[in-house]
Amino acid sequence: MRDSVDDFLDQWTAQREDLDLDAMGTVGRILRLSRLVNGRLKEYFAQYGMETWEFDVLATLRRSARPLTAKELAASVMIGSAALTNRVDRLVARDLVVRTPVPGDRRSLHIALTDRGRELVDATVRGHVRNQRDILADLTADDAESLNRLLRTLLVSLGDTR
Repeated sequence: MRDSVDDFLDQWTAQREDLDLDAMGTVGRILRLSRLVNGRLKEYFAQYGMETWEFDVLATLRRSARPLTAKELAASVMIGSAALTNRVDRLVARDLVVRTPVPGDRRSLHIALTDRGRELVDATVRGHVRNQRDILADLTADDAESLNRLLRTLLVSLGDTR
């Protein structure tokens, strides 16, 4: 079985036999996989009038089970504070989240789901889980477990730890 990454590796090999292309193949596949998976997620969320980032923010708030400060939310969704401010502004305008003052801290705000935001997350999360399962459907349970272990190892080695 071959994929599109094999084609560009073959081209590199034809031009530069001196290069060890194993890492290029792995990283290339991760990047292509990311694009393909993101496309499938985007298609799913579009059915609900949502962008993937919107679900990410709303789901983070939903699973946290409590309001989060902007700093906590930004760390969880891995974006900068300026981008988060813009995104939260857009979600506030759609009545999906609200900002409220943090008691005892006049400079900080909590961000929380509105009832409408909670309903939207709850209406989409089951289908989102099913969509992810469909994306991985061609993997055996052992393959999925091995892939998870390997990806976790790589993420931790690159500093993605809690």
